[in-house]
Amino acid sequence: MKNLISLNWRSKLEGMENVNFLNDDYYIYRNEKVEPHTGPFKMDMTICGICLKGESKGRVDMIPFEIKAPAISIVLPGQIIEHEYCSDDFEGIYILMSERFNESLNLPDRFSNFLSVRNKPVIPLTDKQLDAMLTYCKMVQSVIKVTDNPNRMEIIRHLTIAFFYGLGYYFHKLPDGTKETRSEVLMRNFLKQVQAFHKQERKVEFYADRLCLSPKYLSQTIKSYSGKTAGEWIDEYVVLEAKVLLRSTNMTIQQIGDELNFPSQSFFGKYFKRLTGMSPKAYRE
Repeated sequence: MKNLISLNWRSKLEGMENVNFLNDDYYIYRNEKVEPHTGPFKMDMTICGICLKGESKGRVDMIPFEIKAPAISIVLPGQIIEHEYCSDDFEGIYILMSERFNESLNLPDRFSNFLSVRNKPVIPLTDKQLDAMLTYCKMVQSVIKVTDNPNRMEIIRHLTIAFFYGLGYYFHKLPDGTKETRSEVLMRNFLKQVQAFHKQERKVEFYADRLCLSPKYLSQTIKSYSGKTAGEWIDEYVVLEAKVLLRSTNMTIQQIGDELNFPSQSFFGKYFKRLTGMSPKAYRE
């Protein structure tokens, strides 16, 4: 049985003076710096980051992102986040929402599809759009501070529904720019398959079959487009998942190897060391 340990961000946030939160479902705070995490990590909440000043760079599920003020980014529960750079003048507002809270919003279709955030996690904002989002933040913070109001959660829920309807409109209104090439579409679809099945399958043939392509064509196209082979992308995602489990859970190395469908702890250890230069135990420490 897995024994998951959540990153201690909840207790850290609740101990900060500038954080407003309600139960374990909703947090909002202003931050002047993003401290790079020691490695890739996952969150069990949706993270909305409104960039007010400066810029930040990183990767979400291996896809590079860059956010420059004014803009908003959204990371969904379970996505692997890697922070790589944050400018000295960075300033932002962060909103964290639990899956339970998201479900209570009853947004149409799936949450991620409604916002189109898996393919477009960052959206630039006009001054008018930024003002609207800051108004939402101020209203929510005011509601949370009235601690004797028994309807705080319901009020925040309705404010957030309006917020996301407006945000969904902005996402869908964005100009597409240049049309995606076949290689771009294939790369995106390939990574979706890797994200979904990397715990079960590490063979290129499996993903080629899922995409109705020959392994040779898939490998050549991915290599030509990205500079990495399909096998290298698969290995990278498996290692990212392993790093997340090693740093943010108390699962044993054997359990992590089982989770990632390796035949033995020894096989997993050799695989991890070949790709990272260190053993799973050394990385965890």
